Amino acid sequence: MARETEFLALDDAALRAILGPNSRHVALIEDAFKVLIEAPGGGVTINGSPKDRAQAKRVVQVLADRADTGAEITEADVRTALGAAVSAPRPGQGRTVPDAVALPVGRRGAIAPKTAAQARYLEMLSRCELSFGVGPAGTGKTFLAAAYGASLLRRGQVDRLVITRPAVEAGEKLGFLPGDLNEKVDPYLAPIWEALNDILGPDDVRRRRDKGEIEAAPIAFMRGRTLAHAFIIVDEAQNTSRLQMKMVLTRLGEGARMVVTGDPSQVDLLNPRDSGLGHALRILDGVEGVGMLKFEASDVVRHAMVERIVRAYDADATNQRPRADLEDPDR
Repeated sequence: MARETEFLALDDAALRAILGPNSRHVALIEDAFKVLIEAPGGGVTINGSPKDRAQAKRVVQVLADRADTGAEITEADVRTALGAAVSAPRPGQGRTVPDAVALPVGRRGAIAPKTAAQARYLEMLSRCELSFGVGPAGTGKTFLAAAYGASLLRRGQVDRLVITRPAVEAGEKLGFLPGDLNEKVDPYLAPIWEALNDILGPDDVRRRRDKGEIEAAPIAFMRGRTLAHAFIIVDEAQNTSRLQMKMVLTRLGEGARMVVTGDPSQVDLLNPRDSGLGHALRILDGVEGVGMLKFEASDVVRHAMVERIVRAYDADATNQRPRADLEDPDR
């Protein structure tokens, strides 16, 4: 098949993003589609067969679009774009990753969805009063929830960002840990703080915590409260009991929204069947104002190895699942 060359004009920022550190990004594209990509100035040339060239062009355009929003382009972004390009529709049949909420926060530029599932997730957060984002690690479900909540807080659309998570390892009894409540809880909320520090910056996070605009507490401390005009993140929800899940879901007050995140395959409870996440997903499906989105292994954006690990564990779970689990009506 004949090999031809196509030129794509790019600005300097997009060109640097597509080349990547030490031309690592462009090397991934070349290896994936057996093309040769060069940067003669003002853009890139793609040399290869028509099919390979078209797929490589789609990847370059997706990355260029992201760079234009000010978002940082990482190797994970490139691998995600490569996977999307393989199954992308032909020109004129629409985009693989639909337009969605681009969050105007982040120290490294605008935060935007990297996959179609992430785009649907952000759209759901903007539309639903109660959202569930479930799936394997590395899909961005917690990071995007924190980003969306931080965006609402910055724009004054909510008064508080409330983060809660079950402290399963300490049995919800944190008294033996040193320090005040924040110091006791922080180790269990490290992923949330890392996300918020990356989005808002450590100084802004510290200032908002001191003012009470960002609050963190274990599930046990939610009982009896009404959370109004707040965005609430319930993280690692697979480790809540059914009673805890009902309790925290009913904390919603006027002007409040909640997102519940978790991975049903990583329950740490002594009796996994007591997990409140799977139960809530079953009984709340179809309830007005409730949205649900399930991420798959193909949505992992953390590292290519993470996706392979998730797929291996999923395959093993399918092969080893006891017959009783298959017949359990709550599963």
